Amino acid sequence: MSDVVIKKSYEEINSKIKKGNAVVVTADQMTSIVKDEGHKSAFKKVDVVTTGTFGTMCSSGAFINFGHTKPKIKASKVWLNDVEAYAGLAAVDIYIGAAQVRENDPLNMVPPGRFTYGGGHVIEDLIAGKQVHFRAKAYGTDCYPLTDYETTLTIKDLRDVYMFNPRNSYQNYNCAVNQSTRTVYTYMGILRPNLGNATFSSAGQLSPLLNDPFYWTIGVGTKIFLGGAVGAVAWRGTQHSADVLRGPNGVPKEGAGTLSITGDMKEMSPEFIRGASLTGYGTSLMVGIGIPIPILNEDLAYFTGVSDENLYCQVMDYGIDYPNAINRTLAEVSYAELKSGSVDILGKKVPASPLSSYTMAKKIAGTLKDWITTRGFTVGEPQIQLPSVNFTRQGDDE
Repeated sequence: MSDVVIKKSYEEINSKIKKGNAVVVTADQMTSIVKDEGHKSAFKKVDVVTTGTFGTMCSSGAFINFGHTKPKIKASKVWLNDVEAYAGLAAVDIYIGAAQVRENDPLNMVPPGRFTYGGGHVIEDLIAGKQVHFRAKAYGTDCYPLTDYETTLTIKDLRDVYMFNPRNSYQNYNCAVNQSTRTVYTYMGILRPNLGNATFSSAGQLSPLLNDPFYWTIGVGTKIFLGGAVGAVAWRGTQHSADVLRGPNGVPKEGAGTLSITGDMKEMSPEFIRGASLTGYGTSLMVGIGIPIPILNEDLAYFTGVSDENLYCQVMDYGIDYPNAINRTLAEVSYAELKSGSVDILGKKVPASPLSSYTMAKKIAGTLKDWITTRGFTVGEPQIQLPSVNFTRQGDDE
């Protein structure tokens, strides 16, 4: 961020938050302000812009410490509601992944498999306070002699349980279609043959990293909304890449930055964390994330004012190209086009539908706005910046 001139400071903005006179708007509100008044005027007026997203994020999971048993056990195999968790840690520390499928699932083994339950559902059930069946096996040692353990527990029985997601909140993502002659079942949903439909997964103008495309204010230590509780950015997410195709406005037009995030599941709400089942693919977790963007300079006012009409993604074929690692773009479409319900791809009008919920994204951004204005939720300077690239925005709206 050394090349960016800061015209407001974190201290100044947080002082206004603590005094109750900070001007906070959601990202969709900011697009209207910038459109009507320009980004320079918006910079003077607005202190913080809140963002939100709610969609399936397969690279999610939870670290769980289930507490010492009597006698003690050093677990080597563990299941929660018949979903296997990873136990190759200390004696009673485990990690359950959202995409791990329950044993003997799918119930219907005739393709496409209809997966009903997995790690994401276990996480949702724990957050909801439901009882979960816990089973552990071990090889037995002098200090950990127990070899089998089984019980029913709730989240209150767990000593520690926190979400740690290696890759969440993709900055942008593909629009998926299918050019093959058969229906395909993917993590982007069911795709009908011969360009029968298109799916996408982004909140567009509300999406966190699209509002801070060079990660000036989002980095390690950034405080966030995670699943209805206060969480934090722990590191750059896996597959994070800043050196990607960008538009004249500086915003990525394809998959780019990602975040690794963490938060205490005991404080979360099942309203914002949901287990997901994807026909023919497996299970996942729908995660609600919101990030505040402090408007430190005019460029950040500009970025947070970019609307769906000027945010683009690449249309990719998941029927032939994707499974064969062919990276080919069929078309480029805006999120405004996608949200209209249909897009033009190779001369064909194709119905489009979202896998993420814009309604929930709006609710998350609005909730975070309320946290800042009524609960004194402050913004913090990243302790470690995420890898980025140099930036020169082309053009000006004023």
